[in-house]
Amino acid sequence: MSHIYSKDPVIDRSLRHSVRDGVAYSVMAGAGETYFSAYALLFGASTAQIGILASLPLLLGAMVQPFSAWLGRRIGARKGIIVTGACLQASLWIPLIVLPIVFGNAAVGLLITVIVLYHAAANLTAPQWNSLMGDLVPPRRRGRYFARRTRLASATAFVALLGAGAMLYVFSRLGMTLTGYIGIFAIAGLARWASAYHLSRMYDPPGKVAALDLPHFSEWRRRLRNSPFVRFSIFFALMQFSVAIASPFFTVYMLRDLDLNYLEFTAIASMSVLIQFLTLNTWGRLGDVFGNRIVLVLTGFMMPLLPGLWLLSAQLWYLMLVQVAAGFVWAGFSLSGGNFLYDLVPAEKRASYMAAHNLLTGAGIFLGALLGGYLGQILPQQAHLAGISLRWDSALLGVFLVSGLARLTVAGLFLRRIREVRPARPTSVSHLIFRATRFNALAGFVYDVVSSRPRQDADSPHRKHR
Repeated sequence: MSHIYSKDPVIDRSLRHSVRDGVAYSVMAGAGETYFSAYALLFGASTAQIGILASLPLLLGAMVQPFSAWLGRRIGARKGIIVTGACLQASLWIPLIVLPIVFGNAAVGLLITVIVLYHAAANLTAPQWNSLMGDLVPPRRRGRYFARRTRLASATAFVALLGAGAMLYVFSRLGMTLTGYIGIFAIAGLARWASAYHLSRMYDPPGKVAALDLPHFSEWRRRLRNSPFVRFSIFFALMQFSVAIASPFFTVYMLRDLDLNYLEFTAIASMSVLIQFLTLNTWGRLGDVFGNRIVLVLTGFMMPLLPGLWLLSAQLWYLMLVQVAAGFVWAGFSLSGGNFLYDLVPAEKRASYMAAHNLLTGAGIFLGALLGGYLGQILPQQAHLAGISLRWDSALLGVFLVSGLARLTVAGLFLRRIREVRPARPTSVSHLIFRATRFNALAGFVYDVVSSRPRQDADSPHRKHR
């Protein structure tokens, strides 16, 4: 990959290592994290326990972020904290595999405990990593760089997801499902060790610290009243709350209620990852040119439609198409939301602001998943309205409907109030839809391959460093 991320060879080399870190991390996510809920179902987890598993670790893990920012001030460097968190997370794959097997009667509780520690380790790195990347990535190329990095990571996650699903399917047919989980989780742990190595090779500019900034209470009140960051964080947390009402339970719906096998489950789950891979470059370029706000508005208003689509059919081919739509929308929403935060937050306060943002988001996810788990237990499978009888095969379909209505409410209340924070070319939503949906996936893939070939131009600043 010889694309120039920065004219400074030291920074360019660090950004290359960051891409490789993202790829290795995605192996862990695709082959490991994707199957946490399925692993818990293997040990008999209930709908409510799946909700707790998907949300409590994120909330408690996010509470580590202020500690990370405080630690950054005490240590005065970011890379050591980042690498330490990555190594801790890699180590936790061992108890995650072993403890539920050894103590089967308490498997779900132990699994939740280990995953809490797992996310805590990840959140130890998050403010420092965000601060470091904010300093290393040139602002004018931020959208394209993160789109390319995320696109490669998504492609890797897609392959890892398919490989892990195929492995579980084969072992389940042999009556050795647990062995299959041990195999894919071992691969995930090794991938995180590789990720930690690449993080250790990155450059941390001296004198830059991701430190906790705690102003006086009166200053906090003034910021709360006047801060675009606070408004955006409240919107994002409420949207994540609305999403989390449903998101932990799609796995339960597919594996338990529809009784899909691991191969069918993986085929559906992988479509979203594949489409994100194919569309991230397009979303990144559109965000760089037209601003992240309009991408956020477009995808934010499409978000409420996604859970409702699950109510229309349970056919395998149809659910794969639903995931195609989800991948397209989530690629734009996640990328534009992350880049909007980078534009919104002052570099010197990035660690503190990101810690507060992620803690608020974690609380939203926790409360949303709790609500979804509760609704999944009390909602009826049939309803009568105006003489019309409706019957669902699963109470979780009612949970998906509630999630869609909550997303629509949040989008309607907040999205039109968000304002762009950097200069951008004006455009309409209809024009953006046209630009976003006319991408040529094959051409984009070929461009990435061709642009990764070694360049022999004499003035290349990287030639002597290879």
